[in-house]
Amino acid sequence: MGVGSGRKRVSVKIYDDIFSWEGWGGVLKLASGRCRLRMFDLSKDEKAKGLTLLKPIIVLVSDVPESPMSIRSCAGHIATQVARQFQIHPHRMVYVEYYPAVRYGTQGERVIPERFETVEFFWVEDKAIRPVWRPLGPPLLDIVKALPEKE
Repeated sequence: MGVGSGRKRVSVKIYDDIFSWEGWGGVLKLASGRCRLRMFDLSKDEKAKGLTLLKPIIVLVSDVPESPMSIRSCAGHIATQVARQFQIHPHRMVYVEYYPAVRYGTQGERVIPERFETVEFFWVEDKAIRPVWRPLGPPLLDIVKALPEKE
């Protein structure tokens, strides 16, 4: 939803695929992994013509079962490589981790609800360091939830 407008926000999906990141440690490639990466450009919203967005790029990452490393454990490394590979200025993107709802219990009667966490980084020499996680709140939460295919 557009902020306070009640209108559906249009965004352009600029990437939607499995993203592999290289680890560190030379030949051993320690901490390499894979994640689902979706990127959206909110500045392409026709209804937002003339509006300048400070952070128009939404980077939405989620874990994939086949990855040896989690997105949480490698957040800075992933953000650094995404910014570099897609030539995104780090201060123009919002980095969001998505965790889908999980059912558990003997008959799946309990649910851990889905959650979205924004991760803020301190950038030094084009490297994302010192990640800080915060629950994503409205109005950005509403925008991210309206993006197509979170899972």
